[in-house]
Amino acid sequence: MESQVRGGTRWKRFAVVMVPSVAATACIGVALAQGALAASFSVSGQSFKVTTDELVGTGFSQYGALDEGYTLTGKKTAHPVAVSAFKSATIKNMCQSVVTPNIPVLGNVSLMLRAGQGAPVEAENLYIDVADLNADATFTNIDIGVAAKDANKGPGMKQSEVANQRANPYGFAQQAEKAVLKNVKQTAWATTAGTFKLSGLKMSLSTGVKECY
Repeated sequence: MESQVRGGTRWKRFAVVMVPSVAATACIGVALAQGALAASFSVSGQSFKVTTDELVGTGFSQYGALDEGYTLTGKKTAHPVAVSAFKSATIKNMCQSVVTPNIPVLGNVSLMLRAGQGAPVEAENLYIDVADLNADATFTNIDIGVAAKDANKGPGMKQSEVANQRANPYGFAQQAEKAVLKNVKQTAWATTAGTFKLSGLKMSLSTGVKECY
């Protein structure tokens, strides 16, 4: 059946595009009431941008993987990423943005989250699937060239990646007891965390392209 058309807009298609953003907003509101997020961020196969003034992480490891997802039109996508994993991390002045393009009537719509401008953001068992990173980095007691399965300073590889053959347990990895990243600018495809406490969270939706950098 053809979707209803009013003023040139296919409202069924519009709803399909917008519902994920509304659902994400509702989930964030519930998490704020509880004071913490058991978080998993991935944006329909889209990359998103993140900036922070400083990320201090303990129990760091990094290994290669393949992110799989779907675009807003249902097309399957795959992207090589470097997974940065931390047992715990604090993040100062975090900004996260994603732009959803070509929404009927509205055009481009930007979602921006800000947190940690006072008390820092706190995360446990944090995984960031990174496509591009610029930062000033300092590592303490770093090991380079270990097999990913043997990287034991961080929280370990995600079992779903190994089970679905999206990460090679015998592939190259590095690890450190502590990692300090300052002036961070990165593009990521997904973020997961056991717990994500976002102090001073502010969220905004706007038309047009508005990104963290």
